Amino acid sequence: MSATLASLRIRNLALVEDLLWEPRKGFVAITGETGAGKSIIMGAVNLLVGERADKSVIRSGSEMCTVEGEFLLDKKSPVHEVLETGGVEPCEDGRLLIRRTLSTNGSGKQFTNGSPCTLTLLRQIGDLLMDLHGPHDHQSLFSRDQQLLLLDGFAGAEPMRVSYAAARKEWMHLVEEKNRLVTDAAALAREIDLLTHQTQEIGDADLKADEEEPLLARQKAAANGKRLSEICTELSALASESDDSLASRLGDVNRLARELHRLDPQGGALEKSAAELFENLQDFSRGVEKYASTIEGDPSELSRIEARLDVLQSLKRKYGPTVGEVISFGEQAADRLAELRGREERGAGLDGEISRAAAAMNAAAQKLTKARHAAAPKLAALAKRHLADLGFAKSGFSISLDPLESPGPLGCEQAEFLFSPNPGEPERPLRAIASSGEISRVMLALKTALAVQDSVPVLVFDEIDANVGGEIGAKVGAKMKELGSNHQVFCITHLPQVAALASSHYIVAKDTAGKRTSTSLTEAAGDAREAEIARMLGGKADSALSHARALLGER
Repeated sequence: MSATLASLRIRNLALVEDLLWEPRKGFVAITGETGAGKSIIMGAVNLLVGERADKSVIRSGSEMCTVEGEFLLDKKSPVHEVLETGGVEPCEDGRLLIRRTLSTNGSGKQFTNGSPCTLTLLRQIGDLLMDLHGPHDHQSLFSRDQQLLLLDGFAGAEPMRVSYAAARKEWMHLVEEKNRLVTDAAALAREIDLLTHQTQEIGDADLKADEEEPLLARQKAAANGKRLSEICTELSALASESDDSLASRLGDVNRLARELHRLDPQGGALEKSAAELFENLQDFSRGVEKYASTIEGDPSELSRIEARLDVLQSLKRKYGPTVGEVISFGEQAADRLAELRGREERGAGLDGEISRAAAAMNAAAQKLTKARHAAAPKLAALAKRHLADLGFAKSGFSISLDPLESPGPLGCEQAEFLFSPNPGEPERPLRAIASSGEISRVMLALKTALAVQDSVPVLVFDEIDANVGGEIGAKVGAKMKELGSNHQVFCITHLPQVAALASSHYIVAKDTAGKRTSTSLTEAAGDAREAEIARMLGGKADSALSHARALLGER
């Protein structure tokens, strides 16, 4: 078996104050008087595998309860992969430690190998480790989906079902994509038209991110060209071109400064300054002439500049506050347009993909259906054999596979387990069986039939042998013992015939000290086990003890 429960520690859960249990492998029986607290063991195991609980389970007077479990895993256990995927510390020497706490303030925590984990992860681990069956859990057999999964487990068809599910998922994805494209066709066409107009409008403008500011400057200059030309003409006249210009006057200044220098050498600096003034005036005149040559004098140029600026303003109003953002909008619109046109082309090619995906799904479904039809009579025959061992010597059991109108999540058919406890009665669906004792034995028969294929290593049965007794009880015990060869099996039972066949036996007892009551769990062996079996038989008389020894001797 891929895993066993090596120890269970319970603190402050219901009547349990502090309990450490180190169960053995194989078939383990748990017994005790009514009200002793056998259900607490089941409750602790439920907490360990991620079932929800509330603070009402905390022992009175305590602020917190704790359940700890240690499992021994072999290297092939699928739990290792779940731990790795969940980011949990790996197991050392194959030991998996699970700890769960609940506090009176309603909060709870859970840990695996010392790492905090979610309840979801804990449930994933629990589903791989333990299969729990209480008095009403056999109702899961009423589910046709569950019956189909059991059949697949027996047939070894889980990989086929996984392949089918993947093929169906791909087919459904393509069909949904096609439907979405058909539904959105009008909206798609409208968006393509709009994006085509937008990208063409922006593209035709041939925008440059830095062109607006120079255009505005040129517009301002062009709009004032006439007055600028007039100013340049006046400046030229004042500087050099009129009879009374600065150049004429500075000529006189230069002449007088040269004469001053000739008459007095100390006037050289003045002559130099006068020459520099005249030279600067000449530079100024040349500058005015050059600037005047740059003035736009063509009214059509101003029209062209203003037309370009109008284009920029129009695009900015539609697509963004700056020319750069208009360009960016155009690029994004072009990308979106390419995507939508690709989607149009995608829609045209989807029919072929859908056909190919449907063919792959149908092929996987046919393979799965074939495996199920081959396995159904074999599982039914094996279940009938085990049912005969459990007191249904002439019962009927069969498995029908009914085709679905369309491929479902689990395949193209539904399973229905049909059972007739007595000869002459028609076989009916399991959910139509009224007796819990009958359905419990059907479940046990199926569990035994599926024992080799059942990958869950630890099985817990909580009084599923209710409403049976005598010889049938012994047969139930024999089946439990048979299951114990491939699994670690815990059975909370009230039947001495079942308990006597267990490879190990533990007794739940309730003790009162002062004003507090506590539940304990101890292993029964030798005389203690004989006494417990005798108690379950009805007393401590010599006849009960003899009967107990006889039952234990039949192991």
